[in-house]
Amino acid sequence: MTSFWKTARADLSPFAVYSAQEWSTLSDGRPAQISEKDLRNLLSVGDATSLSEVDQIYLTVSRILAAHARATRRLYKKRASFLPHVKARTPFIIAIAGSVAVGKSTTARLIQELIRRWPNKPRVDLVTTDGWLYPNAELERRGIMHRKGFPESYDRQTMLRFLSDVKSGQTDVAVPVYSHLKYDIDPDAALTISQPDVLIFEGLNVLQSRTAQASDTPTPLASDHFDFKIYVDAYEPHIKSWYINRFLSLRETAFRDPNSHFNRWANLTDSQATDRATDLWDTINAVNLSENIRPTRPRADLILRKGEDHQINRIALRRL
Repeated sequence: MTSFWKTARADLSPFAVYSAQEWSTLSDGRPAQISEKDLRNLLSVGDATSLSEVDQIYLTVSRILAAHARATRRLYKKRASFLPHVKARTPFIIAIAGSVAVGKSTTARLIQELIRRWPNKPRVDLVTTDGWLYPNAELERRGIMHRKGFPESYDRQTMLRFLSDVKSGQTDVAVPVYSHLKYDIDPDAALTISQPDVLIFEGLNVLQSRTAQASDTPTPLASDHFDFKIYVDAYEPHIKSWYINRFLSLRETAFRDPNSHFNRWANLTDSQATDRATDLWDTINAVNLSENIRPTRPRADLILRKGEDHQINRIALRRL
């Protein structure tokens, strides 16, 4: 990570890099009008995003997204005026990627809330890629249960079909639902997306790039459908620490539910729980971060880097 941020300061970098202080001066000075209670409802376990960070960091992110959304709408209207197959109205899709425990879910929910407060009051839907994980039975059949969350553990064709349908303006597009309680797809749950103004698409590997192919057959990617891409970044030892602390917190809360897939870990001692979380991080999440997630970081339009205190301290914005 250090090499990226050093490179990002170079004159030839495609990114302009700001400190949190520099970024805060770009705000228009108007607070977000989000209450402390509202913010608490948006935060994931262990996340420390504050109201001041919302005003100093996220409001400017929201303004940039609004500018891109307006420009994209104008482009679609212009194309639709002379291209018969182009629809004048199509959802503006924002992708949010990053490691497990880095805080991307909080970022996604917070951005959703800020976008809802734009003057035109757009309808904003938030979808996570968890719903396109293969069911546990299928992961077991394929022998990749230990690689849950890796690119190959997702039904990518169905996910791509969803994005294509949404981007083309179709109504009532089905979204599979993942149960974190069951740690599996919930076949009885139903969710549909119907022509939102903005769709936020959040997941570990949503910015995956194309690999070399033996033929010239087009290989579609999720990112082909995105209008703006955000990567939530942090120094890996900090993410590992947040992951372990989150595991310890969940042991005292969600794991206590007798119906939880993780209930077997609810009675672990602090030492046992720390060892278990450390092993899960080292053997699964760190590998996925190194091999699949972090390499997609340069493909983002905006990179939000967090410090040890979970606060954003650096921002990299792709130059136009």
